[in-house]
Amino acid sequence: MPEHLADVLPAQARRIETLRRRMLDQAVSRGFEPVIPPLLEHLESLLSGTGRELDLHTFKLVDQLSGRSLGLRADTTPQAARIDAHLLNRPGVTRLCYCGPVLHTRPQGLHGSREALQFGAELFGHAGLEADLEIQELAIDALADAGAADLTIDLADARVLRGVLAGVTLDSHSLSEVARALSNKDAGALAELTCRFPAQARAGLAALLRLYGDEEVLDAANDALPAGPLIGAALQDLRWLASHLRAAYPQLRIGFDLGDMSGYAYYSGARFALYGAASSDALARGGRYDEVGAVFGRNRPAVGFSVVDLKELAMQVPNGAEACAIRAPWSEDAELRAAVRRLRESGETVIWSLPGQADSADGPACDRELAREAGRWVLRAR
Repeated sequence: MPEHLADVLPAQARRIETLRRRMLDQAVSRGFEPVIPPLLEHLESLLSGTGRELDLHTFKLVDQLSGRSLGLRADTTPQAARIDAHLLNRPGVTRLCYCGPVLHTRPQGLHGSREALQFGAELFGHAGLEADLEIQELAIDALADAGAADLTIDLADARVLRGVLAGVTLDSHSLSEVARALSNKDAGALAELTCRFPAQARAGLAALLRLYGDEEVLDAANDALPAGPLIGAALQDLRWLASHLRAAYPQLRIGFDLGDMSGYAYYSGARFALYGAASSDALARGGRYDEVGAVFGRNRPAVGFSVVDLKELAMQVPNGAEACAIRAPWSEDAELRAAVRRLRESGETVIWSLPGQADSADGPACDRELAREAGRWVLRAR
């Protein structure tokens, strides 16, 4: 197998499929409609408005039918925006959800996979913080329902960096490098990148490296960052979101990292990352990205999130008790076959013991069997 790619074997695949269904059920129960975009798409459509980082993660090839460049999706959000703009084109709010593989040219970490199973949800058409809160609550509930314990949410806002850099002219590459240095808390790289910036911008960027922690960070940001409408609105919105999350989830740990600019090219407002007790890497990331649909001719409000990799999540959450199966001897007996159908229709797993097959411990465990007693087929413990 190529590096950082692997088969998923039956026991793990069952756990992943259970998580996939539960998360989709969580989204559908809130009115999110499932979509299944193609894995392969025109490259310019996949990368529109996403910035250089996603470009580097995207596998590229040439379409032998059209000669155009194609890409294997590294993220599903641009496809959801295209569906909202071109195929649905609804006037009001649209809620979409999805779960499918994404491919990356490089792994997300030393032991990460290049083929993640991404679950996500997107809400289009509402600019208010109520939509941001709805997405954050769905992300929290989906992870909690999957078994992720001791969740922590880190809140940030892309407008903070834009406010600090107001009046500074930067090309997209330089801006990406500044955002990367901030996210990595790399003071040396940040100082080198900003050595010719105006003094106020340099001071504000240096302050962002220290602005992480509890809600006191927002008070410190008021003093350390330049005054302006973008920064003021961002801090006010973060307070609003934190207060509502605290009321809804008293056990949720809420933190702030105003210098975390992961995915900066995407986001236009409040953004968040969710962490569990079992990993230092984010389980889910999301936020507001109002400009993502502009390239598709429909620049309207949008907010969403994605679980980074359901395959990785399945390895971190507790393995719940797996339902055992029922073994039935293969037979043409009509009564037995009717009994098997009824059990399967009721949600049971029934496995035929095929002719010449010895019972084996491999495969799903069987704790019951169908056996003939007093002229009838009955279910009994094995």
